[in-house]
Amino acid sequence: MGNNNSKIKNHYDCSLILCHDLIGGKWKQRILWHILKGDNRFSLLKKGIPDITQKVLFSQLRELENSGILTRTVIKNEPPKEVYYSINVQYSSLIPIIESLCEFSKDYAEKNGIVIDD
Repeated sequence: MGNNNSKIKNHYDCSLILCHDLIGGKWKQRILWHILKGDNRFSLLKKGIPDITQKVLFSQLRELENSGILTRTVIKNEPPKEVYYSINVQYSSLIPIIESLCEFSKDYAEKNGIVIDD
């Protein structure tokens, strides 16, 4: 898949580096979490992640789509068209990983006096 997503290479020395290229960084895990919770349209994602710019949100969604992690569905009602994002069923094993990362973070926060608003 490295040919349609410049960030993804055809060879890695470590599986965690590939994982980082696929879902690492400041935004991708947050985007995936919001999509899992039902914020599956651009406007809902922008509202749910107010500190992300539209340009960055668009580019991150495009990277997730190009890697195959996300499926983009366009429903053409007469203008406007609606675009929905979902985790590609081929990679649904990512869902419990995202949920586990959230649970780990909440547990860590509780044990270390860190406040999480969600």
